[in-house]
Amino acid sequence: MKKTSSRTRAVTGGAIVAALALGGFGAYSASATGESTAAAPAAAVAKADVGNKNTTGSTHLTIEAATRAAQATLDAAEKENQRVSVAVVDRNGNTLVTLRGDGAGPQSYESAVKKAFTAVSWNAPTSELVKRLTNAPTLKDIPGTLFLAGGAPVAAKGAPIAAIGVAGAPSGDLDEKFAQAGVAALGK
Repeated sequence: MKKTSSRTRAVTGGAIVAALALGGFGAYSASATGESTAAAPAAAVAKADVGNKNTTGSTHLTIEAATRAAQATLDAAEKENQRVSVAVVDRNGNTLVTLRGDGAGPQSYESAVKKAFTAVSWNAPTSELVKRLTNAPTLKDIPGTLFLAGGAPVAAKGAPIAAIGVAGAPSGDLDEKFAQAGVAALGK
């Protein structure tokens, strides 16, 4: 075992003494004011409850429900021998579940996510949103959106809580038909 030099021992010992002294000084100065250190953080905590006018509650789709809807969507496509990808997003457009069917094209995954994001953003099927491009062609320039049929919103009490996007079938109409099958599965 290697011996440490007297200089190393002196420097280390001095650092320990300084740390203890500073720690003791901090404890002394906290108690000298007569205030408890535990009370200071408690006073800084803001209270918020559900009844507070500054908060709002929202409804969210559970991961179990999102998975069930995605599987129902994929099953509907497979019954018609279609190879698709399915995405379910929450109200904020965050992806909850994605399923890629056997043989689905590589582009279908990202397209499904974007269709779902678009549908939840406007609380409307993407086939309806495509029609809006006639009057507002710059809508398609919004990042993360895809204005092709195949996205269907999921609503609770009239407000969007999620959306299902499908991509990979030969037409957007088929994609949207399958997405609607997933939405319908949530109502069962």
